Amino acid sequence: MKLSRRKLIGSTIAGILTTPALALASTGPAIHVVKGLGCGCCTAWAKILEREGFQVTSQEIHPADLAKIKADLGVPTDLASCHTARINGYIIEGHVPVADIRRLIEEKPEGIGLAAPGMPYGSPGMGPESEREAYDVMLFGKQGSRTVFTSYEAQS
Repeated sequence: MKLSRRKLIGSTIAGILTTPALALASTGPAIHVVKGLGCGCCTAWAKILEREGFQVTSQEIHPADLAKIKADLGVPTDLASCHTARINGYIIEGHVPVADIRRLIEEKPEGIGLAAPGMPYGSPGMGPESEREAYDVMLFGKQGSRTVFTSYEAQS
C-alpha cells in the first residue's frame, strides 16, 4: 500500500495530538517531539526533558513535512524553530526551558503554546546556559497573538 504525503502528514498530526494521552503512567508528564531528520540539538533538548522526568516520545520526519505540521497546528512562522512538541494540549516550539513547560502546564494560560523562536544560543540543547544570548519565550494564541512568557538575560 502506497502512503501519500497527505496521509503521512495527517497521521503524523494525529500522532502528535494523541501520543501524550496514550503514554504509560509515570512520574512525569508525557511529551511528544517531532523533529527534522538527524537534528542533534532536538535530541539534546529531548534528553534534557527526560533527565527532568518527562516521558518523551519522538518522531523524525522530513523538514518539509515538519513545516507543514507547524502550519497546520498554528505555529506562527516567525516563532518557528527546529522541532515541535505537544504536551497536555499545548504546543512547545523549539528549545523552551523545562521551567517554562512546567509553569505552562501548571498555570494553564489561554493560548495554544510556547515558543523559543529560532535557536537561541544557550537555550536548552543549544550550548551552555552560562554563555547564553538573551531570548524570550513567547506564549502564542490561535489568532497570532503573542506575549512574552519569560525573558532570559544574556550570560557570559
